[in-house]
Amino acid sequence: MGWLVHGDHTGAQNCEFGLAGTRTNASQDDVPLPRGSLVIEARSSVHDRPQTFLGMARVHPRRMSLALQSVPGGGVSLVIEKTGKVFHAAVNLLADGRADIIRITYSWDLKSGLGRLAVEKPDKARTVQSVVENPAALSRADLRELALKGAQVIVGQEVQLFAASTHIEPIGPMPALTTTVPILTPNGYVSAGKIRRGDVVTTLEGGNMPVLDVVKRTVPARGLFEPVRLRAPYFELKRDIVVAGNQRLVIGGSRVEYLFGAEHVLVQARHLVNGSAAVREREHWLVTYVHILLPDHEAVVAAGTFVESLNIGRMRRKPDLHSASLLARHPRRDLPEHSRTICPVLAPFEAIILAEQRAA
Repeated sequence: MGWLVHGDHTGAQNCEFGLAGTRTNASQDDVPLPRGSLVIEARSSVHDRPQTFLGMARVHPRRMSLALQSVPGGGVSLVIEKTGKVFHAAVNLLADGRADIIRITYSWDLKSGLGRLAVEKPDKARTVQSVVENPAALSRADLRELALKGAQVIVGQEVQLFAASTHIEPIGPMPALTTTVPILTPNGYVSAGKIRRGDVVTTLEGGNMPVLDVVKRTVPARGLFEPVRLRAPYFELKRDIVVAGNQRLVIGGSRVEYLFGAEHVLVQARHLVNGSAAVREREHWLVTYVHILLPDHEAVVAAGTFVESLNIGRMRRKPDLHSASLLARHPRRDLPEHSRTICPVLAPFEAIILAEQRAA
């Protein structure tokens, strides 16, 4: 079925065919989903104290409580109590004194009796996960209560996305180009959604590289997945393109070299939003992204500007991350190793400085 609901601290929306779909009766509505995922994106606190991301307490039709919190030192704890049984899972992602955006994914599969709690820092490609036995499963009634934000529901102000689906959602590197973004090949521009494994694309240096794979995913249009429209003729674009907020562009010029001592730098699209050159698109519920995997981490030509290809880092050395990712279908030995980025990556505060300089 897919995504059932998504929202943030301000409210939630039911996705098509999700919680707003057919409903039978209260008893069936409270049957645990056989498999599913709860996904949270939030800005972590730099303070050394617990931080509540999501909390719920419900009495009818069955007693249930949920608490998802950060704990001092960088850890995340999940506690779910249903029908007198308590489930607890925790992972530790060491804090570094920065208020980073983290993505928490809790997944369960009742048939296998296994679940997973994963915490990622997408901006830094850091992931920690814990596999758990006998996971607690949420029901449609549980998710509806979260969506409606009842009196006994807490959604932290730092939460930029919470979503639930009926699938085991992947973790790790994510696609970030909408399917209509034109990518330059030796034979001209081809929509990203039509590129296939074995095709050849043109890179920043003017060379051609073969596409090893194309990944695709439909996600809620919130948080780091929120679409950003990059407008022509800014960024040397020949036409507007829409990308995920965390898609990185290659930016160059004299200001870049003066400020950062590099010919080119990578900047996330969300840090370029200024109301003119780049704007958020907030009318979408779900959005489908694709991306291309190349032998090296490269910059490819997209409608005249340069965007980075999928960066998988050293995933081939991490079997647990590989098996939970969009690339799980590939043997690890066949994956490339991206040991470095094509050019330096700007931190958020550096991206803000660059955006202000470009607007001056």
